[in-house]
Amino acid sequence: MPIAQPPSRDAAVEAQVFWLRFQKEIAAALIVLIVAAVGFAAYRFYINRRNSTAAELLGRAKNPHDYQEVITGYPATPAGASAYLLLAETQRNDKKFAESNATLQLFIDKYPEHDFGPTARLAMAANLESMGKTDEALSIYQEVAVKYANTYNAPLALISEVPLLKAKSRIEDARRVCEEILTKYRMPGPQTEGTRDDRMETIWAGEAMRQLRSLKPPERPKPVPGAASLPATPPGPGAPPMIAAPTAPIPAAAPTAGAMSPAGAPTPKKPN
Repeated sequence: MPIAQPPSRDAAVEAQVFWLRFQKEIAAALIVLIVAAVGFAAYRFYINRRNSTAAELLGRAKNPHDYQEVITGYPATPAGASAYLLLAETQRNDKKFAESNATLQLFIDKYPEHDFGPTARLAMAANLESMGKTDEALSIYQEVAVKYANTYNAPLALISEVPLLKAKSRIEDARRVCEEILTKYRMPGPQTEGTRDDRMETIWAGEAMRQLRSLKPPERPKPVPGAASLPATPPGPGAPPMIAAPTAPIPAAAPTAGAMSPAGAPTPKKPN
């Protein structure tokens, strides 16, 4: 028995019917999309314009007042972040180390994920060194070396520790830091046969080698003048023969007339 075919419909008629039924909703959606696109374009234009203005203003900045103007007027721009660092550098050059550290701390608090965050920490440590606060500076260097071990700031922090450790007479700690730099921060060289170390020297490894050469070897205790050297204490009765202290041979007495030889035979007399 043949199957009846569904009646065919005109596509144009269906589209017209759909438009008549949902024309308000479609128009509203189109208006929303147009407004969103215009708003996004206007926002991008505003952001680009503001960043450009802030960059121009930062480029003309020459003194702390100019940098502060950029920070205050354009706080959420890349130029505003850079203004903190430039202001801190100017304060350091003016020997205002405490103020420089306060500016750097503001930068770290406002931009905790900024790429120059570790650099700001190293600058704070350098300011502390200039103020004579070597213990605090050493603590920051050690923190940066551990927290940012995979950045260029880590070897810089490590090599900055060495002079402070030397000043504190912590020679072995300074040597350990130099060896850590030589181990971690040398670039791989060409692969060759054998087990030879072909890693290429970096600027950090070269500086570590220079510092290692400047480190004095540990001093041995000097002997007291006039003191007699004590004899070595003989090992106990159970000590192996190879490590027992050798004993001096006892000189044999000169044989006398009529004395017995070691074998028990009489010693011949000398003829008269």
